[in-house]
Amino acid sequence: MLKGEDFGRLFETFERTAFRLETLAVYDVDEEREEFADFLAGKGLPPDCADNPWVRSMTDLGKRVARVHVLRSPLSDYLRYELAAYPGNIKAGESIGIIDTALQEATGLPDHDFWLFDDTRVYRMHYTDSGQFIGAELLSDDRLAEYQQYRDIAVAHAVPFREYTAA
Repeated sequence: MLKGEDFGRLFETFERTAFRLETLAVYDVDEEREEFADFLAGKGLPPDCADNPWVRSMTDLGKRVARVHVLRSPLSDYLRYELAAYPGNIKAGESIGIIDTALQEATGLPDHDFWLFDDTRVYRMHYTDSGQFIGAELLSDDRLAEYQQYRDIAVAHAVPFREYTAA
């Protein structure tokens, strides 16, 4: 399983597309703890969230970054925090869709996160029960079509983020 810098290199080495399906209500990320606490205290997000530099580092190279987040309202505090940062990701060029299972069904999708790079490599994400990242498992090539179909189903059923937040 990949984690740390080895996992981070995937975002430097993909050539065209990176797609993520997110399914958790809480992600416990060490680097976000202080920012999350500030958000809960009403301090807002840091300035770099207005135009996410990590996303921008990929999209400025002509790469396409997209995600669909499967969630259920009412939103957890963490999801409110994460969704508050999405406009900066969108400004930086990421395409984000939402499937809110309180408003629509999400059949045919896995119950776990994954990244699909260049339609050629799929990594299943593994987390603890509390949402801490354990690692990314490269799945075998014979699973690729399955995960491409998951991506297609998610994109077809997702509501664009701006439309979701306007509702």
